[in-house]
Amino acid sequence: MMERVDSTRVDRWLWSVRLAKTRPDAAEACRGGHVRVNGRPAKPATMVSPGDEVRARVGHTTRIVEVVRVIHKRVGAADAATCYLDRTPKPELADTIAVAVRERGAGRPTKKDRRMLEKLRTGRIR
Repeated sequence: MMERVDSTRVDRWLWSVRLAKTRPDAAEACRGGHVRVNGRPAKPATMVSPGDEVRARVGHTTRIVEVVRVIHKRVGAADAATCYLDRTPKPELADTIAVAVRERGAGRPTKKDRRMLEKLRTGRIR
């Protein structure tokens, strides 16, 4: 059974809802300026409560979440997902890279295939 809490430290909350792998990682992200609470830079001891917006850089993406429920102990992934609303915008499709795909076992590329691959790589044909 989970205990209800009104507010808790942002580093503890990030770890509890599984946005950070460890609590020291969450605290380090705060000290490094990678976490903001309601638009302001957050120290590890910054308190969060329901309704707050938390922006945290996780890996190479910035996660924007709204605090729905405050917990201070780490819970399962399904329970953790109910503690916040994910407001992170979807990634743009323009960030994807075109990849040449050939059928397995198709053998060496023909001259036509080679020209298409060259055009894909450089944007022009020799």
